[in-house]
Amino acid sequence: MVELRPITEENFIDAFELKLAEGQERFVSHPIRSLAQAYVYRDQCQPFGIYADGKMVGYVMVIYDYDVPEYDIWHMMIDKAEQGRGYGSEALDRVLGYIGTRPFGDSDRVALTCNKDNPTARKLYESRGFSATGAEDEDEIELAMTVDRNNVGQKG
Repeated sequence: MVELRPITEENFIDAFELKLAEGQERFVSHPIRSLAQAYVYRDQCQPFGIYADGKMVGYVMVIYDYDVPEYDIWHMMIDKAEQGRGYGSEALDRVLGYIGTRPFGDSDRVALTCNKDNPTARKLYESRGFSATGAEDEDEIELAMTVDRNNVGQKG
């Protein structure tokens, strides 16, 4: 079973040691960059380590955009040695459950971006209820969904 644990002074080095598989650098930023962003946006975001059996196997950050308003999922990644075990799917379910608690503000909209050349990630997101909005920025497409408070973490 996968769980999310906030990144703290006790585990941030574990996040730094996560590795992307060859070629994935163009799809997602490393947690080092993400944690720098988390510091800047500290009043509206929460970075998490993704854990399986007590070991950090990945990373994800949730940020709240007060201007829209919406929740955004940034930089989700699973360590190259841990991919293919379903951790990404379970982590996404946990992230949607967290967002369903409305930790930063009241919005049902959740958005993320996905590289056009990353069909594996897009398939995962679409399996959870995300769909393309039509918005694009260079090689990234935006996907969004609505999270129902009564069905936290379910397809929207």
